[in-house]
Amino acid sequence: MLIRYLAILLTSLMLLSACNKGPNSPKGFSLPQGDAERGKTVFMTTGCLSCHAIEGIESDVPIELEKPVTIGGKVTRYKTYGELVTSVINPSHRIAKGYIPKQVQDNGVSKMRNYNDSLTVSQLIDLVTFLETHYEVVPYQPTSYGVYYP
Repeated sequence: MLIRYLAILLTSLMLLSACNKGPNSPKGFSLPQGDAERGKTVFMTTGCLSCHAIEGIESDVPIELEKPVTIGGKVTRYKTYGELVTSVINPSHRIAKGYIPKQVQDNGVSKMRNYNDSLTVSQLIDLVTFLETHYEVVPYQPTSYGVYYP
């Protein structure tokens, strides 16, 4: 019985340790609360609207893409804070799908300008807070299949 208990304990510990990604783990990552209004100002003044679109936000900035990359809208899962931060500071991490590849990337590298040296941390925090407000999570709607009669 003791061997069985130790085997279960050891297996549990191995499974739990597999979840830890070491020093590169995002565990514990958190930025202070931002201000969405200031984030909107960052979005409007840094040229984001030259390649991105958010429903209800108009701009006089010329659009550089045939089909702007849409931010926000109805999604079936939460866009986490960490994903939004990563999208700004490392846009090649995950390139937008559903767009003509040559418009949004060059050989797997995002065409999005790198803002790491031009945005302050406070601006990044406010921008991400603003972006979060534009996503609406909708419940998953399973496919309705009719009744099957053999």
